[in-house]
Amino acid sequence: MAGIGESLLLVAFCGSCTFLTTISLSAIATNGAMKGGGPYYLIGRALGPEVGVSIGLCFFLGNAVAGALYVLGAVETFLNAVPSAGLFRETVTRVNGTAVAEPITAPSLHDLQIYGIIVTIILCFIVFGGVKMINRVAPAFLIPVLFSLVCIFMGILLARKDKPAVGITGLSTKSFKENWSSDYQNTNNAGIPDPDGKIYWNFHGLVGLFFPAVTGIMAGSNRSASLKDTQRSIPIGTLAATLTTSVLYIISVLFFGALATREKLLTDRLLTATVAWPFPAIIYIGIILSTLGAALQSLTGAPRLLAAIANDDILPVLNYFRVADGSEPYVATLFTAFLCIGCVVIGNLDLITPTVTMFYLLCYAGVNLSCFLLDLLDAPSWRPRWKFHHWSLSLLGASLCIVIMFLISWSFTVVALALASLIYYYVSIKGKAGDWGDGFKSAYFQLALRSLRSLGASQVHPKNWYPIPLIFCRPWGKLPENVPCHPKLADFANFMKKKGRGMSIFVSILDGDYHERAEDAKEACKALSTYIDYKRCEGVAEIVVAPSMSDGFRGIVQTMGLGNLKPNIVVMRYPEIWRRENLTEIPATFVGIINDCIVANKAVVIVKGLDEWPNEYQRQYGTIDLYWIVRDGGLMLLLSQLLLTKESFESCKIQVFCIAEEDSDAEELKADVRKFLYDLRMQAEVIVISMKSWDAKAEQQDESVDAFAGAQQRISSYLSGMKERAQEEGTPLMADGKPVVFNEQQVEKFLFTTLKLNSTILKYSRMAAVVLVSLPPPPLNHPAYFYMEYMDLLVENVPRLLIVRGYRRDVVTLFT
Repeated sequence: MAGIGESLLLVAFCGSCTFLTTISLSAIATNGAMKGGGPYYLIGRALGPEVGVSIGLCFFLGNAVAGALYVLGAVETFLNAVPSAGLFRETVTRVNGTAVAEPITAPSLHDLQIYGIIVTIILCFIVFGGVKMINRVAPAFLIPVLFSLVCIFMGILLARKDKPAVGITGLSTKSFKENWSSDYQNTNNAGIPDPDGKIYWNFHGLVGLFFPAVTGIMAGSNRSASLKDTQRSIPIGTLAATLTTSVLYIISVLFFGALATREKLLTDRLLTATVAWPFPAIIYIGIILSTLGAALQSLTGAPRLLAAIANDDILPVLNYFRVADGSEPYVATLFTAFLCIGCVVIGNLDLITPTVTMFYLLCYAGVNLSCFLLDLLDAPSWRPRWKFHHWSLSLLGASLCIVIMFLISWSFTVVALALASLIYYYVSIKGKAGDWGDGFKSAYFQLALRSLRSLGASQVHPKNWYPIPLIFCRPWGKLPENVPCHPKLADFANFMKKKGRGMSIFVSILDGDYHERAEDAKEACKALSTYIDYKRCEGVAEIVVAPSMSDGFRGIVQTMGLGNLKPNIVVMRYPEIWRRENLTEIPATFVGIINDCIVANKAVVIVKGLDEWPNEYQRQYGTIDLYWIVRDGGLMLLLSQLLLTKESFESCKIQVFCIAEEDSDAEELKADVRKFLYDLRMQAEVIVISMKSWDAKAEQQDESVDAFAGAQQRISSYLSGMKERAQEEGTPLMADGKPVVFNEQQVEKFLFTTLKLNSTILKYSRMAAVVLVSLPPPPLNHPAYFYMEYMDLLVENVPRLLIVRGYRRDVVTLFT
């Protein structure tokens, strides 16, 4: 139908696809030892287990269906050679396009089904005999095929006009010219030309019909586990076979195009047998043995492929097909035979071939993409012995595969891709994790490096700012041994991300010597990573060994992260237990950490009332109250907006309390803040509270006054102890190992200011879902103990509080 010209194009087109795939296959197969599974093993190790299993299962189906294709071909040839063997009435069709209407017989569908099932069962028994039996049987299939090829070409050279049959012209230029152009026609379901046939053939359809003729290139790699030297056998054997068959196809097109009239070519379904010398029976035997040999290869390769996928233990559902090393995959063989028999029952070659083609092309595209990715990334481990390869050839091969798929049938292509995608999705959900060092990991690594370089070292614009919290896991309190991080701290890390986007770094510090505790650190890091995954936090775990918590944190805050992917917010729990358990070392450590964050230009978020912090299922009502005292770059506002995006807080409303001096214009300030919030696209109610920085005579809440009196008394006692030590030792006032200079009136001022703020919070926000307040920086030259007293007074009786300190830059912007 296609004529000589388009037939040559067809052979070249399909041959180029398999030739390029063979080059890619040779490169991957020679990059290290190869286990069983053939193309599945290659694709899986290059593109990851999900892609490997999805394409591998599709290729398995392709092989199983191809077995049915070859069995039907053998049976159809047998019934054409021996019509009397048919059990049912034959179909008779008159052919169009002929000068004289000549009847053509086609075997009955039921005959094809019955004989096909019998042949499949016989082949299955041979496969059960193992690879050794198949290797013994192989020459019996190969030698008659080669002999029949010689007989065909001898017959072509000896043919004369109307000899050995009417319509044979012998090799003639006239026939060559007449047959050069195409003459597409309709056929019936049996593939026989018929003017009333429902199937119209064109070049696209013939690509699908012919492509199975070039799909044997994986036969060697399918049996990779049985090969003595895969790195030598696969490239040489596959390339030699590809080139040999392609040359034979081209010669056949030229010879047959010049041998007979178009009518004869269309009507004689087995023209090779008609022209063969000395008699046609040789060709019938050759075709039957050739197709049976191909079916045997399919029934041998497909079960081993399925067993290899099962043995990798990625999909638990395939465990039935697992086999021990060196054993025959009997269960997989039975399953393959069952699928093959199912396709034989369909009985239509023209319907089966496009299905086979799609699965094969999907596999070839996978091999080409694997080689393309590995070649392009050029990782140090990519050192194939086969040197004749390039990423551009692999990309061209993959593109040809996709083009051929859509040329044949876009609907079959969509179905094949959908099936592969479904398997991929199923494997990604149900499959067990398998780290095979695939190419995608290298690609992610290269992409991460490129992205990191493109971010640069300059400051990130507020529009592109993401919170990267450094979660300080070391709790100020006790946790069970198997819980490496406070669970509510992990929940809070997720609250700081919008729709889960962003990264958290979970850090814990082990006290001790690094050389002695290196193994402990590895175990702790592994446990913390597992816990982060369990809490569904996107983040990484880091464990640092240091002589003390202060030293460890100072190292972390200086070095953690890369480029602009450094943590920008330090999140930790407020040490509520320090006085209750008399932990005198906590104030110095706590103040040291805050000072380190200020020097390193990190924002700080301290969570008070962590045990009462809601999880993702506990819905909160009321307000989120912000006490905006100092400019923090909008961090407090941004945190409140991030909280609103979570289900727990989505029913809440934001209130912004602006603390102003008594003599300032409250209404003007309120208008300014409202305008600012409007420009930031943030919904919030603004409340201005006027107060003096400190006023000893102001009315206070009773509970706050008691806390204030207690703080005053403790500070006086601590100060007396400092003075006594200083007099005894004859040194200036010392605290936390360094001299301190402060004014007692200044200490009192700090206490009163903190007391006033605490009273205001209790007055307006006692029922708030969460309160956010600015973190006062530790005063210079004040003892850490004093600062802890100020902080305790600030958080007194407030059940859930976030103490926030921004850093010297904006994290929100007014501009689009």
